[in-house]
Amino acid sequence: MSGLFIKKKSVGPVRRRRTQGNDSEGTSQKVRKKNGAHLREEIESDSDTERAPTRKKPNEDEEYLEETAQEKKLRLAKEYLQQLQEQEAERKEDEEEEDQDVIGNRLQEDVLEQRGKLQRPLAKELLPPDPTEIRLLRGHQGPITCLVISPDDSYVFTGSKDCSIIKWSICDGKKMHKIPGGRKGSESTHVGHTAHVLCMALSSDGKYLASGDRNKLIFIWDPLTCQNLHKFQGHRDAVSGLSFQNGTHQLFSVSHDRSVKVWNVAENAFIETLFGHQDVITGVDSLSRERCVTVGGRDGTMRVWKIVEETQLVFSGHEGSIDCVRLINEEHVVTGADDGSLALWTVSKKKPLTQVKRAHGFYGDAGLEQPYWISSVAAALNSDVVASGKNQLPRDIFLNDFVTIKSS
Repeated sequence: MSGLFIKKKSVGPVRRRRTQGNDSEGTSQKVRKKNGAHLREEIESDSDTERAPTRKKPNEDEEYLEETAQEKKLRLAKEYLQQLQEQEAERKEDEEEEDQDVIGNRLQEDVLEQRGKLQRPLAKELLPPDPTEIRLLRGHQGPITCLVISPDDSYVFTGSKDCSIIKWSICDGKKMHKIPGGRKGSESTHVGHTAHVLCMALSSDGKYLASGDRNKLIFIWDPLTCQNLHKFQGHRDAVSGLSFQNGTHQLFSVSHDRSVKVWNVAENAFIETLFGHQDVITGVDSLSRERCVTVGGRDGTMRVWKIVEETQLVFSGHEGSIDCVRLINEEHVVTGADDGSLALWTVSKKKPLTQVKRAHGFYGDAGLEQPYWISSVAAALNSDVVASGKNQLPRDIFLNDFVTIKSS
């Protein structure tokens, strides 16, 4: 029994090993076949993938070749319109950014201007005028005493001792209109001045022209038509200076009667009279603030009148009669006197910041020299440039001539 048992035991495993060997070989063969098939499928699949774009995806050029001429025109037109829209959108974005920058800069300048701290450096850019651009205009029969230029630099008004006012074109120098003067004693019938025209002023919007004369009167004119709109009376002596407050129709007038008067030109109304100067008032100026600056001749003072506060600031510094004044900005003023001196002021100090003695030199024989007196001053608004004139003219220019220089 034991032999049979051992024999059977030895036979069984041999058979099982053969069976297992056959199974593993078959299995490996099957796996190899499957792997081979799988590899062939992958290779075929990859080759299909590589060939797919050229076989299945249509070519754009072939699509365009199938277009009709009308379809091609329509497609190109749409593409062109889209390109224009994109360019326009980009341009608008750039313009909006530029507009924002411009608006921001303008607001900043307005704030600085109101505070009197805006300054544009112009002195280094000044050039002498081209002699070919200087034009001499003649039309008055007496000496010219004053002139004003329109806000748009298109025309200029001149006033004269012949009692007339002439409107000139700056572009071609032609006489556009003349407001004739009348004879003394014809005040009741003549519309206009019958005495020397001493001063003029234009409102900042160019809507009103004001002129004052030696006969104590102030006339208001339409600058476009030169028609008389109103006549103000109230001063007791010659009207020596006029100035409009910027951005308004409020007019300041000064007189040899030592008073300052305030008028509302739009309403043809008198507002108030201001007193303080001890001598004839020789000049007045104003900007945007509700105040004006005046000079009082031989009382030796410059005064800043604060209308709302109903106060005045008094400044002194010149040795002679202060004959002219001009605001550079809301905080700084330049004045000229008959002692030949120029002074620069700030409204926060009672004495000049600086002063130039004998600014235009001397005249007369040795040992008897006298300084040329300063007869006029001007300032480029909110800049570092001022100009002054003395009581001497070139020999080849008469007092009733008018010289213009073309602006670049």
